[in-house]
Amino acid sequence: MYFGLPDDAVALKEGLREVLATACTPATIRSAWDGDPCDQLWKVLGEFGVPGLLVAEENGGLGLDELGFVAALEECGYAGVPGPVVETLTSLAVAPLPMDGSARVAVQALNGPTPHAAVSTHVLDLSGTLYELTKGAGEVTETVDRSRQLATFEGEALEIRLSDDDVALFERRGALGTAALLLGLARRQLDLTVGYVKTRQQFGAPIGSFQAIKHPLADAVVGTEFAWPAVLRAAQAIIDQDDDADLYVSMAKALASDAAYRMSRVCLQAHGAMGYTVEYDLHLFAKRTWSLSKDWGTASDHRELVAEHLGIRSDV
Repeated sequence: MYFGLPDDAVALKEGLREVLATACTPATIRSAWDGDPCDQLWKVLGEFGVPGLLVAEENGGLGLDELGFVAALEECGYAGVPGPVVETLTSLAVAPLPMDGSARVAVQALNGPTPHAAVSTHVLDLSGTLYELTKGAGEVTETVDRSRQLATFEGEALEIRLSDDDVALFERRGALGTAALLLGLARRQLDLTVGYVKTRQQFGAPIGSFQAIKHPLADAVVGTEFAWPAVLRAAQAIIDQDDDADLYVSMAKALASDAAYRMSRVCLQAHGAMGYTVEYDLHLFAKRTWSLSKDWGTASDHRELVAEHLGIRSDV
């Protein structure tokens, strides 16, 4: 079976790539590291229709499906878009909030402070309640990815209750969207690294010509190339309301988490000491990868779910 993007998803992906090239630069991400909610970037996303991507056209959205969803999020990952982009797109599909980029929705953590609460307008509790934040964030805690700070919040519960089916679909989309975001992050780190190893010379030759550099990078690319079809298969399974959709989503998230994390390690090592300087842009994408690889379930968690679904024992 062939899995690929339809024409509308390809057009969305290409257009979004062009827009984000100027709207979301490394300087934009660094401002998010300092607590900036990046309102202008989110306004641009709103003008492009990204927040309402999964919202039906009759309700003012783009009316696209999960294939368009993963296409957009892969590009958002490549650009390093800060903030709760996956959470907002999935939330607006089930909650009537503005789609102009002014609404940003975080998902409440099961325990402790909530990621992105400091830069969000709403928080969704996966028990099915949506809160509108009535005050600024409470105590803010920095994380490895400083664009994904944790914070406590105070909010007013809105008259919106999600059904069990809504919550289940939300969780599938959350894991799937994060998998796509991770593969975009991996692609950006690869491009940064290929550019570096082509110009960095040692012993009179570019270090990219050495097997110690080429082979690990090639192996990392193989991982991402295997993960992307799994993401597309999971997206199609959700569209088709396949009984095995949860299985395919778990396979996609496990593969994407492992592949993106491996890519970040290989790219960091290929840069040598340069890679360990926080001022270098690679850090912006690597640290987001490290955080998101464990978000919406770790690779081990999802392999366990696959094993349970298939009725086999897993020791991972």
